[in-house]
Amino acid sequence: MSFLGHVVRFIIAAIVLMVVSWIVPGFAVGGFWSALMLALVIALLGWIVEGIFGKRVNPFGRGIVGFIVSALVIWLGQYVVDHVHVSLLGAILAALVIGIIDLFIPVSTPFDAGRSSKS
Repeated sequence: MSFLGHVVRFIIAAIVLMVVSWIVPGFAVGGFWSALMLALVIALLGWIVEGIFGKRVNPFGRGIVGFIVSALVIWLGQYVVDHVHVSLLGAILAALVIGIIDLFIPVSTPFDAGRSSKS
């Protein structure tokens, strides 16, 4: 995938995070730049978690463990990005809404590129 393709995926992820902040109580993103930085932080934290624990705890899927890891990654992201405030319930609800949106509009990040689909 080209550099432009990666940029577009992060922009889409940021837009999804902004939409989720309007829908989910306890999940607030200060603006587009905060959402873009949060998308980057979520991708990096997800990549690190998956590198440590393997593909079974992919933050964007793979059952209940993936769902819990996704909520934890979203919750931890607030401590890295300014103007982002997430409660634990907000992180759980955001992970749920992002998962539902991802069913209809799959958003992967540059860190997903190059990975094989084999488990």
